[in-house]
Amino acid sequence: MRAAMLAAAALALAPAPALAQAYQCSVPDSITAPHPENPTPSQPKRVLPIGGYTLAIIWSPQHCFDDGGSKDAEFQCGGHNHFGFTLHGLWPDGEGKVWPQYCRPAPILSQRVLRRHICTTPSPQLLQHEYAKHGTCMGLAPEAYFTQSNRLYGRLRYPDMQALSRRRNLTAGQLAAAIAGANPGMTADMMRITANGEGWLEEVWFCLDKRFRYRACPAHQGGLAASAPVRIWRGQR
Repeated sequence: MRAAMLAAAALALAPAPALAQAYQCSVPDSITAPHPENPTPSQPKRVLPIGGYTLAIIWSPQHCFDDGGSKDAEFQCGGHNHFGFTLHGLWPDGEGKVWPQYCRPAPILSQRVLRRHICTTPSPQLLQHEYAKHGTCMGLAPEAYFTQSNRLYGRLRYPDMQALSRRRNLTAGQLAAAIAGANPGMTADMMRITANGEGWLEEVWFCLDKRFRYRACPAHQGGLAASAPVRIWRGQR
């Protein structure tokens, strides 16, 4: 627990643009084990060549507004924890529109893995899901998969999200440009902004090549048009 308190203190002292957006997070002494995540008829096993990657991050205030009452969101949205952007996952993409998934059976994640990564992806079940669906297709053990995804997540820098949330007529293109401006070597076309049906920011997807370098996103990946309006929720349950 002392290590978690020190980590929280270090985050509090870090310059705001450099934060990985875990404003406050205390690792519990024990974490409820997730249940298995397996392929289904609608989400089948697909073993395909990897053509690149997507790094997806979640805007936690919106997630907690939409789903904060669910049991799986209790750690992220309840108690004293408080997040900005959190890591959704690192997804291998295919060489076309179809991506690999559920490439081999996944073990239940250990307490060590859960405790080490719960402040980056604050849901035990989402951690299990990400490794089962995506990590198994990268040929990595759980710790190696999460270490790689956390390394990419940890190098991200962010604009002033509070200021952007107050900007009138903010567009997805302007938000992408602001994020790119905080990250050397990144341009707005290297990410996709996603929002709910009312235009509130949900996620940002960063496109990566096989060597995990930022690249322009393929047109088929979707996301909002650059001219689409987007709003940023600041509150939290």
